[in-house]
Amino acid sequence: MPEIHRLADVQSSSIGAGTRIWQYSVVLPNARIGRNCNICAHTFIENEVVIGDDVTIKSGVYLWDGTVIEDGAFIGPNATFSNDKTPRSKAYPTHYSGPRIKRGASIGANATLLPGVIIGEYAMVGAGAVVTTDVPAFAVVIGNPARILRFLDENDSLPEP
Repeated sequence: MPEIHRLADVQSSSIGAGTRIWQYSVVLPNARIGRNCNICAHTFIENEVVIGDDVTIKSGVYLWDGTVIEDGAFIGPNATFSNDKTPRSKAYPTHYSGPRIKRGASIGANATLLPGVIIGEYAMVGAGAVVTTDVPAFAVVIGNPARILRFLDENDSLPEP
């Protein structure tokens, strides 16, 4: 059974066992959240969002329609996700293209992810990076626009596959 703080507004019934959702979080009715996740305070999760198991989402993160976060991913505080390549007031696309965060990837604090980018398995996006294109698996990216600094290897702390 999930733990939901009494000051959270959680409308979804698709939340896995062991997941914790903290105060001042909003989860809309069609959002799907896996098991053993930690959704920190001051977060917003829109309807067409899918979150896998064992995901951590730190405070100040808003996940918009079309966003997919796979198992074991980490989303740092105030990371910014976007889902509309040509946003206009009162103009609503028929399809939203949110970022996809693959298994085990980490997004640093205040990073910005543009619509439709894919962050590969176990990749790391540095704090404050602006991701404009896909990031390969095991890559470490930094800067604006984000560029590959290096690739993780067996000397880096990676979880067992």
